[in-house]
Amino acid sequence: MRKLSSRTPAQPSRSEVRPLEGLTRRQPHAAGVDIGAHEIMVCVPGPGATQEVRAFGNYTVDLYALADWLQAHAIQTVAMESTGVYWIPLFETLEGRGFEGCLISAAAIRRIPGRKSDVLDCQWIQTLHSYGLLAASFRPEADLIALRTLLRHRAQLIEHRSPHTRSVHMQKALTQMNVQLAQVLSDITGETGQKIIRAIVAGERDPYRLAAFRNYRCKKDEAEIALALTGTWRADHLFVLAQSLALDDAYPAQIAACDAEIERHYALVRPEWSPPAELLPARKPHSHSKNAPHDTALRTQLRRLAGVDLVAVPGLSSSLAQTILAEVGTTLRQFPSAKHFCSWLGLAPHNDISGGQVLRSRTLKTHHRAGQAFRQAAATLTRAKCHFGAFYRRKKAQLGPAQAMVATAHKIARTVFHMLKFKMEYGAMTAEEYDRLFEAQELQRLERKAARLGLGLVPLTATVGTVS
Repeated sequence: MRKLSSRTPAQPSRSEVRPLEGLTRRQPHAAGVDIGAHEIMVCVPGPGATQEVRAFGNYTVDLYALADWLQAHAIQTVAMESTGVYWIPLFETLEGRGFEGCLISAAAIRRIPGRKSDVLDCQWIQTLHSYGLLAASFRPEADLIALRTLLRHRAQLIEHRSPHTRSVHMQKALTQMNVQLAQVLSDITGETGQKIIRAIVAGERDPYRLAAFRNYRCKKDEAEIALALTGTWRADHLFVLAQSLALDDAYPAQIAACDAEIERHYALVRPEWSPPAELLPARKPHSHSKNAPHDTALRTQLRRLAGVDLVAVPGLSSSLAQTILAEVGTTLRQFPSAKHFCSWLGLAPHNDISGGQVLRSRTLKTHHRAGQAFRQAAATLTRAKCHFGAFYRRKKAQLGPAQAMVATAHKIARTVFHMLKFKMEYGAMTAEEYDRLFEAQELQRLERKAARLGLGLVPLTATVGTVS
């Protein structure tokens, strides 16, 4: 068995805890855990008004011993702080042993007033959890957690690939050899640019032979491209160019393998409902990204998991819908209403109110991938002929482009919430229909306001003939 650190007591330490005045314990069988890179501190309620604290290691055998110790103290629920990725092995171990896990953020602990300097973190977490003052962070269904991990890894592969293309390594190596390829080609990673770079790495130095790889759609002619391809051809820069090209070739293979694993995982997930199995048509993509997954099969798989076709919502591509489902799940049981859902996404306004007046209104800074996906969807609808596009243009005139973008993302998120929550298919609405509906609502609002003032509305056409 692993020997624990010198901080680990031979026996659990016991200390008295002062109860929070005016509050009643709602969870007497609650434990608090403070997770570190090398040590895990656990606090459980002791006899009377005491707390027992014990330290454990982070090896698997230590996690099993921790779970046994919690079972010996009849613990039912365990609260722990989401510290990096260190919490994942412990959370999964305790979840497999039947404990109810409560994953909390550091901000949730800081918001609760109280002295924290004279007690251990695990004691403070256990105290707050026993009084029901901690809200668990959202986690999607168990089947989607593995899918979320794969999608996040795929996004990291794409993010790590970008420094090796275009403006960093390859571009820098070409520029240092005075090969001004970027001045004659809009994208050096396109068809013409890739052929020229691979020919340079293969040993070709004649600028006219290199310029012969020009695609007929290039704006520059072969003569000008040949002038840009006359360089110094230093060996060290050629070596850097070859290395960068090799790295750029390695990432697509890794992304393809990741896509295959994601597709295999889709086949293993079994939804709670039986949606139609027919293939859905692929919609015209919003962009021509080389990293986008195949649309047709993915759209069918997403509908099978969600029970509704999220890609039918304007602005949501198969890639964005896939990200949203992996991050929020397919049922949204944890969110009582669309307001709670949009607030969690960081798309709802946060108002500072004093004396009944709104002093400041803003959206809280969040790093939710689902919230960013809704913002990306809204960014594609600025000129769309759907009701989301009409809504954006109306809000842009009132609030400006930045706040209109968030408001449109909020509207899309509410639509997706009702689709997933109540399994309702999307009903399309054109911009003209939205404008007519908005005008009717404005008319009703004006009529109600006039009625409160003891007045009435008269159509302008009814008064034209009475003017003398």
